[in-house]
Amino acid sequence: MNNSRCAIAPARAVVRACLAAILLTAPLTGHCALTLNNTRIVFDSDKRSTSVVVKNPSTSHYAVQAWINTEADDETTPVPFIITPPLFSIVPTSEQLVQINSLPNTLPQDRESLFFFNMQEIPNVSEQPGNQLNIALRTRIKLFYRPAQLKGTPIEQLQALRFSVVQKQGEKWLRIHNPSPFYITFIGLAASTQGQTYKLDAPPMVAPLSEHDHALAGTPLSADSTVRFSVINDFGGHTEPLTQPIATTH
Repeated sequence: MNNSRCAIAPARAVVRACLAAILLTAPLTGHCALTLNNTRIVFDSDKRSTSVVVKNPSTSHYAVQAWINTEADDETTPVPFIITPPLFSIVPTSEQLVQINSLPNTLPQDRESLFFFNMQEIPNVSEQPGNQLNIALRTRIKLFYRPAQLKGTPIEQLQALRFSVVQKQGEKWLRIHNPSPFYITFIGLAASTQGQTYKLDAPPMVAPLSEHDHALAGTPLSADSTVRFSVINDFGGHTEPLTQPIATTH
């Protein structure tokens, strides 16, 4: 499951320079042309670096800017990583190795920390006559910083997840308790009761050692209700569905 997303990037200085000659009369396309060799990154703390491969399967030449930030998606929060190279060009049908190096940090050692790897593609301005629109598109994927002392993997900890129903603002919510030190990213989530299954929209990602309340949207539950779920693994694939009971009192 591809967990990356394409979005029109914020106004960064390099983008403003590259898009100074934009003409706004051509049709807009929102598909990223460049691809990454993975959909998430796990950075083990006992390693000094890891890498990502940027591929250009298109027939166009691109400039690329890469950086790492936090969930806040700002340009001011410091992060303990440096990217080499942070800005490069990539010709058609070629690829570029981007190295992510760690810096000294004080990140928690009892749980994972979440960051995001960003890749912004900047197409060359065409020399063809006529009006045209060039858009800088961004791919953003999760980067999990994983302390070396954590035992096991996120998948091995799935049986420890606990599900219950809580009342909030006059409505029932599914509370997901994650006692593990890993981020758990759900790809499928459904509640079953009295022989009926109800798919829950927008499966969440639950932070380590925390709880997340997910809207049940009126799904009826009884004493024998269960939840069936799949999660995304370290390689971007997903697990076989698991079933756990739902506690109807909390």
